[in-house]
Amino acid sequence: MDLIDRHLQDCPIGLGLAALGRPGYINLGHKGDLNSDYDVDSMQRRAHEVLDRAWEMGVRYFDTARSYGKAEQFLATWLNVRKIQPDAVTVASKWGYSYTAAWQVTVSEGQTHEVKQHSIDRLNQQYLQSIDQLGPQLDLYQIHSATLESGVLSNDSVLDRLAELRDRGLRIGLSVSGAAQEAVIRKALQCQRGGQPVFSAVQATWNLFESSAGAALQEASDQGWLVIVKEGVANGRLTDRNCEPDFVRNRQRLRSIAEQLDVTIDAVALAVILNQPWSNVVLSGAATGEHLTSNLKAIEIAKRLDGGVMEELIETFAESPSDYWATRSGLSWN
Repeated sequence: MDLIDRHLQDCPIGLGLAALGRPGYINLGHKGDLNSDYDVDSMQRRAHEVLDRAWEMGVRYFDTARSYGKAEQFLATWLNVRKIQPDAVTVASKWGYSYTAAWQVTVSEGQTHEVKQHSIDRLNQQYLQSIDQLGPQLDLYQIHSATLESGVLSNDSVLDRLAELRDRGLRIGLSVSGAAQEAVIRKALQCQRGGQPVFSAVQATWNLFESSAGAALQEASDQGWLVIVKEGVANGRLTDRNCEPDFVRNRQRLRSIAEQLDVTIDAVALAVILNQPWSNVVLSGAATGEHLTSNLKAIEIAKRLDGGVMEELIETFAESPSDYWATRSGLSWN
């Protein structure tokens, strides 16, 4: 059993820092989670409080990225202050996006919160920045939202550099987003350098609304890849914060199951993912200790969920990938 497997054996839920490292994010209710207090010291203190709660509850997998504002810095200072050794946790980060929101919740017209570039120059620049922050704590380094359109999986200089980092002992992976997740994963499975796969981990969106990548994730798992699931509650759409009229019936169905298990609906949504045969770690995107605690109850109830119920939920909730990603792109930064 390798180090990551040991970290996930007791707690297959990790903590993602996308909502903790910057003032704005697209999770429903994010503004309220931060109490509209965006002072850097306040946000670092809040991030450390959630990290402390995660540690106390057994979480040992932590996910960040260069584009998550100061998330790498917040995580690094927490690891240092708490004197947590590299072999006690698994730390993953990502390259490919730059944070451009200037510590603002909203950006000016024509600007964006983050800018994507999958070039060799961006890889080299951000790798050094991540190492400067995380040093020997960094275990897994991923392309951030690899797509077919960006050409990153056909970029020889990028793949050569990632293989070089692989050969130095750093685990290499990719995250995927968008309606073509399945195709991107399958292309990544074919990437080799020196007779060895370049990648050995994938982080994908999979939830009750968007389950289209499941077959490709199974293929990745069959080849020994670490499979990480992000956006398991669909940026808050699979929580009680979703008040959209078209969610009322499905929310009632989830509540009925949750009440029987004495949990909230987010735990049910995450438990379904934990029960997928290819799933190794499911990320919580919680911005408060309360929400993290609620998410972690998924571990307790996962084996109590009836298989037929889970299949019914997946079938009933499923949206077309194009519809799901169109909805996601319309979520407001708050």
